[in-house]
Amino acid sequence: MPISTPDLQILILAAGASRRMRGTDKLLQPVAGQPLLRHIAGQALATGLAVTVTLPPDRPARAAALSGLPIRHIPVADAQDGLAQSLRAGLASLPPQQAVMVLLADLPEITTADLMQMARAYADAPDQILRATDASGQPGHPVIFPASLRAELMQLSGDDGARALLRRHAGLLRLIALPDRHATTDLDTPEDWATWRSGRE
Repeated sequence: MPISTPDLQILILAAGASRRMRGTDKLLQPVAGQPLLRHIAGQALATGLAVTVTLPPDRPARAAALSGLPIRHIPVADAQDGLAQSLRAGLASLPPQQAVMVLLADLPEITTADLMQMARAYADAPDQILRATDASGQPGHPVIFPASLRAELMQLSGDDGARALLRRHAGLLRLIALPDRHATTDLDTPEDWATWRSGRE
C-alpha cells in the first residue's frame, strides 16, 4: 500500500556517464525484463511518492526508457562535473520545504518495500538524516535528507556527493538496515554485471 508522506519526494540521480561500462550504458542493462532505470523508477513510483529523475542531455535512450511513466525529468547540462551537479539540479526543481529521498539509479536490488521502509522511518523521524545500509551494516543508498539541510546540499560540488555533509551532521544520522545487499549492490563494469547475473541464476 502506498505510504502517505506528502512532504517527502524521491529524487533519482541518473545523469552519470557510465564510463566504466566501456561503451554500454549500465542504466539500460536489463533487470526484471526492462532497463534498469525504468525498473528503479517503477519501484519508486509504487511507493506513491512523487518521483523526479535527473538525466544527461546527451543520452536520449535514458529518457526513452522512462517513456509513459509519471516522472519529472530534469536535464543536467553539466553532469560531467560530478554527482553534486546532478543532486543540485534535482533539488532546485523541488519545493524547498520538502525532504528528499536521494536514490542512485544503479542499484538493481532496491525494491519498493525498501523505499517504503525508508519513508516510514522518515515519518517517525522527519528531522534526521536517514541512510540505508545493507544487512551487514555497510552504508549505502538511498539517503533521506530533511528540508532543513536543503541549503547546505545546494552548496555541494564535485563527485563526492554529500559525504562531507554526512560527516558534518553525524549527530543527525540514523542508519536503516535493508535486506541482504539491496542498499550496496552497485554494478559499474561489465564484469560486475556478469558476476551479479550468475549469482542469481
